[in-house]
Amino acid sequence: MTDEQAPPRPLLTVLRGEPTPEQLAALVAVVSSRAVAAADDAAPPTPSPWAQPVLRRPLSPAAGAWRASALPH
Repeated sequence: MTDEQAPPRPLLTVLRGEPTPEQLAALVAVVSSRAVAAADDAAPPTPSPWAQPVLRRPLSPAAGAWRASALPH
């Protein structure tokens, strides 16, 4: 058999006992949720393009500043 034809490796293997289908389903759910949580922690979130400082001028408190904040550059 080549690598392309090899069957996928099982995620879990029961070594002892006879778990019920419900017990196996609960175990798979826990292991899967832990894997997803670990994957989410690994990748840092990308900042929103709206958070880029080049899109807007910094606001400073002053008389009429609220009016100036709506005017184009």
